[in-house]
Amino acid sequence: MDAFRSHTGLVAPLLRRDVDTDQIIPKQFLKRLGRTGFADALFFDWRADAGFVLNQPRYAGASVLLAGANFGCGSSREHAVWALHDAGFKAVLAPSFADIFAGNALANGLLAARVDEATLTALAARVEAAPGYQLTVDLEAERIAGPDGFTAPIAVDPLTRQRLLAGLDDIALILQHEAAIRRYEAAHLRV
Repeated sequence: MDAFRSHTGLVAPLLRRDVDTDQIIPKQFLKRLGRTGFADALFFDWRADAGFVLNQPRYAGASVLLAGANFGCGSSREHAVWALHDAGFKAVLAPSFADIFAGNALANGLLAARVDEATLTALAARVEAAPGYQLTVDLEAERIAGPDGFTAPIAVDPLTRQRLLAGLDDIALILQHEAAIRRYEAAHLRV
Protein backbone atom coordinates (compact mmCIF):
# COMPACT_ATOMS: atom_id res chain seq x y z
CA MET A 1 0.00 0.00 0.00
CA ASP A 2 1.12 3.56 -0.55
CA ALA A 3 2.47 5.57 2.35
CA PHE A 4 0.20 8.31 3.70
CA ARG A 5 2.01 11.42 4.89
CA SER A 6 -0.13 14.37 3.89
CA HIS A 7 -3.13 14.89 1.68
CA THR A 8 -4.94 18.03 0.54
CA GLY A 9 -8.41 17.59 -0.85
CA LEU A 10 -11.98 18.78 -1.11
CA VAL A 11 -14.05 18.16 2.01
CA ALA A 12 -17.53 16.62 2.05
CA PRO A 13 -19.60 16.71 5.26
CA LEU A 14 -21.60 13.63 6.26
CA LEU A 15 -22.37 14.58 9.82
CA ARG A 16 -24.60 11.66 10.70
CA ARG A 17 -23.76 9.64 13.81
CA ASP A 18 -23.56 5.85 13.76
CA VAL A 19 -23.14 5.44 10.01
CA ASP A 20 -22.92 1.68 9.68
CA THR A 21 -21.17 -0.38 7.07
CA ASP A 22 -24.53 -1.58 5.74
CA GLN A 23 -25.20 2.01 4.66
CA ILE A 24 -21.68 2.61 3.40
CA ILE A 25 -21.92 -0.46 1.12
CA PRO A 26 -25.19 -2.44 1.03
CA LYS A 27 -25.11 -6.24 1.11
CA GLN A 28 -26.06 -6.76 -2.54
CA PHE A 29 -22.64 -5.42 -3.57
CA LEU A 30 -20.59 -7.84 -1.46
CA LYS A 31 -20.36 -10.56 -4.12
CA ARG A 32 -17.38 -9.01 -5.91
CA LEU A 33 -14.02 -10.51 -5.13
CA GLY A 34 -11.76 -7.62 -6.12
CA ARG A 35 -11.16 -4.43 -4.21
CA THR A 36 -12.28 -2.12 -7.00
CA GLY A 37 -15.51 -1.27 -8.75
CA PHE A 38 -17.38 -0.18 -5.62
CA ALA A 39 -17.53 3.60 -6.10
CA ASP A 40 -21.04 3.53 -7.57
CA ALA A 41 -22.27 1.44 -4.64
CA LEU A 42 -20.97 3.82 -1.94
CA PHE A 43 -23.95 4.96 0.15
CA PHE A 44 -26.15 3.39 -2.55
CA ASP A 45 -29.46 3.66 -0.69
CA TRP A 46 -28.82 7.25 0.43
CA ARG A 47 -27.83 8.24 -3.12
CA ALA A 48 -31.50 7.80 -4.12
CA ASP A 49 -32.12 11.09 -2.27
CA ALA A 50 -31.16 13.95 -4.62
CA GLY A 51 -30.32 16.07 -1.59
CA PHE A 52 -27.75 13.60 -0.23
CA VAL A 53 -24.45 15.38 0.30
CA LEU A 54 -22.42 13.28 -2.15
CA ASN A 55 -25.00 13.95 -4.88
CA GLN A 56 -24.34 17.68 -4.67
CA PRO A 57 -22.06 18.95 -7.46
CA ARG A 58 -20.08 21.08 -5.01
CA TYR A 59 -18.73 17.89 -3.40
CA ALA A 60 -17.86 16.05 -6.62
CA GLY A 61 -14.32 14.76 -6.31
CA ALA A 62 -14.20 15.10 -2.52
CA SER A 63 -11.37 13.12 -0.95
CA VAL A 64 -11.77 14.08 2.72
CA LEU A 65 -14.97 12.98 4.47
CA LEU A 66 -16.19 14.62 7.69
CA ALA A 67 -18.33 12.14 9.59
CA GLY A 68 -20.23 11.87 12.84
CA ALA A 69 -19.25 9.77 15.82
CA ASN A 70 -19.07 5.97 15.62
CA PHE A 71 -18.48 5.96 11.86
CA GLY A 72 -18.24 2.48 10.34
CA CYS A 73 -20.18 0.64 13.03
CA GLY A 74 -22.14 -2.51 12.24
CA SER A 75 -20.82 -5.52 10.41
CA SER A 76 -17.16 -6.08 9.69
CA ARG A 77 -17.32 -5.70 5.91
CA GLU A 78 -14.00 -4.59 4.48
CA HIS A 79 -15.95 -3.63 1.36
CA ALA A 80 -16.96 -0.39 3.15
CA VAL A 81 -13.36 0.80 3.13
CA TRP A 82 -12.88 -0.43 -0.44
CA ALA A 83 -15.93 1.61 -1.54
CA LEU A 84 -14.69 4.78 0.17
CA HIS A 85 -11.23 4.32 -1.30
CA ASP A 86 -12.59 3.49 -4.75
CA ALA A 87 -14.70 6.67 -4.66
CA GLY A 88 -11.53 8.70 -4.09
CA PHE A 89 -11.56 9.23 -0.33
CA LYS A 90 -8.12 9.33 1.28
CA ALA A 91 -9.16 10.36 4.79
CA VAL A 92 -12.20 10.21 7.05
CA LEU A 93 -12.32 12.58 10.03
CA ALA A 94 -14.74 11.75 12.84
CA PRO A 95 -14.94 11.90 16.64
CA SER A 96 -14.83 8.09 16.79
CA PHE A 97 -14.75 4.99 14.62
CA ALA A 98 -15.89 1.43 15.08
CA ASP A 99 -12.81 -0.67 15.90
CA ILE A 100 -13.20 -3.12 13.01
CA PHE A 101 -13.72 -0.29 10.52
CA ALA A 102 -10.59 1.46 11.82
CA GLY A 103 -8.62 -1.78 11.40
CA ASN A 104 -9.93 -2.27 7.86
CA ALA A 105 -9.08 1.35 7.03
CA LEU A 106 -5.50 0.81 8.20
CA ALA A 107 -5.19 -2.43 6.23
CA ASN A 108 -6.22 -0.59 3.07
CA GLY A 109 -4.37 2.70 3.49
CA LEU A 110 -7.40 4.87 4.32
CA LEU A 111 -6.69 7.33 7.12
CA ALA A 112 -9.37 7.24 9.83
CA ALA A 113 -8.38 10.13 12.11
CA ARG A 114 -10.24 11.31 15.17
CA VAL A 115 -11.18 14.95 15.70
CA ASP A 116 -13.16 16.32 18.62
CA GLU A 117 -16.77 17.45 18.27
CA ALA A 118 -15.81 21.15 18.41
CA THR A 119 -13.39 20.68 15.51
CA LEU A 120 -16.01 18.76 13.53
CA THR A 121 -18.55 21.55 14.07
CA ALA A 122 -16.07 24.28 13.12
CA LEU A 123 -15.03 22.42 9.97
CA ALA A 124 -18.61 21.76 8.94
CA ALA A 125 -19.39 25.48 9.21
CA ARG A 126 -16.37 26.35 7.07
CA VAL A 127 -17.26 23.77 4.44
CA GLU A 128 -20.84 25.05 4.29
CA ALA A 129 -19.75 28.70 4.02
CA ALA A 130 -17.02 28.19 1.44
CA PRO A 131 -17.83 25.96 -1.55
CA GLY A 132 -14.72 24.11 -2.63
CA TYR A 133 -13.25 24.13 0.88
CA GLN A 134 -10.09 22.06 0.93
CA LEU A 135 -8.28 20.68 3.91
CA THR A 136 -4.75 19.43 4.35
CA VAL A 137 -4.57 16.33 6.51
CA ASP A 138 -0.99 16.01 7.72
CA LEU A 139 -0.35 12.67 9.37
CA GLU A 140 3.30 13.46 10.04
CA ALA A 141 2.39 16.58 12.05
CA GLU A 142 -0.92 15.06 13.28
CA ARG A 143 -2.76 18.22 12.24
CA ILE A 144 -5.32 19.43 9.78
CA ALA A 145 -5.17 22.85 8.16
CA GLY A 146 -7.54 24.84 5.99
CA PRO A 147 -6.80 27.63 3.52
CA ASP A 148 -8.40 30.14 5.89
CA GLY A 149 -5.83 29.54 8.66
CA PHE A 150 -7.93 26.96 10.50
CA THR A 151 -5.80 24.29 12.21
CA ALA A 152 -6.59 21.53 14.66
CA PRO A 153 -4.99 18.33 15.90
CA ILE A 154 -5.99 14.88 14.75
CA ALA A 155 -5.65 11.75 16.83
CA VAL A 156 -4.33 8.52 15.35
CA ASP A 157 -3.15 5.46 17.25
CA PRO A 158 0.69 5.55 17.28
CA LEU A 159 1.10 2.13 15.64
CA THR A 160 -1.49 2.99 12.99
CA ARG A 161 0.30 6.28 12.34
CA GLN A 162 3.66 4.53 12.00
CA ARG A 163 2.28 1.92 9.60
CA LEU A 164 0.50 4.46 7.39
CA LEU A 165 3.54 6.73 7.25
CA ALA A 166 5.65 3.76 6.13
CA GLY A 167 2.99 2.29 3.83
CA LEU A 168 2.98 -1.05 5.63
CA ASP A 169 -0.02 -3.29 5.15
CA ASP A 170 -0.22 -6.55 7.14
CA ILE A 171 1.97 -8.50 4.70
CA ALA A 172 4.60 -5.75 4.42
CA LEU A 173 4.70 -5.55 8.22
CA ILE A 174 5.48 -9.27 8.44
CA LEU A 175 8.01 -9.11 5.62
CA GLN A 176 10.06 -6.63 7.64
CA HIS A 177 11.06 -9.69 9.66
CA GLU A 178 11.79 -11.93 6.68
CA ALA A 179 15.43 -12.56 7.65
CA ALA A 180 14.43 -13.59 11.18
CA ILE A 181 11.71 -15.85 9.81
CA ARG A 182 14.19 -17.55 7.47
CA ARG A 183 16.65 -18.06 10.35
CA TYR A 184 13.93 -19.56 12.49
CA GLU A 185 12.74 -21.85 9.70
CA ALA A 186 16.30 -22.97 8.96
CA ALA A 187 16.88 -23.82 12.61
CA HIS A 188 13.53 -25.44 13.40
CA LEU A 189 12.15 -26.97 10.28
CA ARG A 190 14.84 -29.52 9.54
CA VAL A 191 13.39 -32.73 8.25
